[in-house]
Amino acid sequence: MRETLPGLTDKIGKAACEGNLPASLTPFRCLRVWQASRVDTVIRLIATDLDGTLVNSARLLDPRTLEALTAARDAGLAVVPASGRQPFSIAEVLSGSWLAEGIVIGANGAVGVDLATDDVLFETVIEVEAQTRLFHELRQIYPKLACVSIRDAGATFWPEEGYVGMMDPGDHGREEVLKHYPLEEVLGEPSVKLVLRGADVAPEEVRAVAEGLGVPGVKVSTSGAPFVEVAAEGVNKASGLQKLCARLGIAQDEVLAFGDNNNDLEMIGWAGHGVAMGNALPELAAVADEVTLTNNEFGVAVVVERLATNGWSL
Repeated sequence: MRETLPGLTDKIGKAACEGNLPASLTPFRCLRVWQASRVDTVIRLIATDLDGTLVNSARLLDPRTLEALTAARDAGLAVVPASGRQPFSIAEVLSGSWLAEGIVIGANGAVGVDLATDDVLFETVIEVEAQTRLFHELRQIYPKLACVSIRDAGATFWPEEGYVGMMDPGDHGREEVLKHYPLEEVLGEPSVKLVLRGADVAPEEVRAVAEGLGVPGVKVSTSGAPFVEVAAEGVNKASGLQKLCARLGIAQDEVLAFGDNNNDLEMIGWAGHGVAMGNALPELAAVADEVTLTNNEFGVAVVVERLATNGWSL
């Protein structure tokens, strides 16, 4: 059952006054208030973040969660992982399950891929001028900042000199030995995602400064990883989910979404029923319809199991 209209209005108003809602969520507020009065909506699509949400802290998909999502799939629901990771990396994390062969949304909403066929369903890139301006303005502030351009629906990786040395083994799903490229080549082609990293500065600080620069054409976010993720302006997990739902003929209020971090804000705000994990950031919990248990306590499974007992209706 959805939260009552007055309760949701108060929650959104309080979050806005406290500065917990980013400007990008403004279009969703009126929609969510309208949706709050609706009951008994049948869910047709489950969208879920990956790290910190669908998988546990060991980055493993536990059997209980997989069983709950399998029941949803068998009942005819679409189940779609939505991550800042690239599609191939999503598949690697979910390897051994049927989720590694389905439709995924990667790069924080910039790309949608059917892993079973490798078909790219949609892709939105950052223009060269926008990414170049953002990076050079940030490097004036943080001289040790480095970047990598991710292209070709997430398949190719173009790091500048200095970036690879800051990577931990397996970062970005890259196990191979990586070469680096001159900065003008890294920034010289449009990116599905531009990643920024500095050894001497926290990602959240870089994100805040980048947002303050107001560079047009970009959307900056963090996900709990040790870097900042940049997409094209207007691109986020909600925009990717909208594109996919349009292809599948699924309405906004028929979507259930799970998330835990900054890059999930728009998706949780847009979905018909947004669920924050028990380990979610406070600003995400502020815009969610409910808060479940943590990713180590089967938080996704608990909600999906409840949904199943209610005939897949909220």
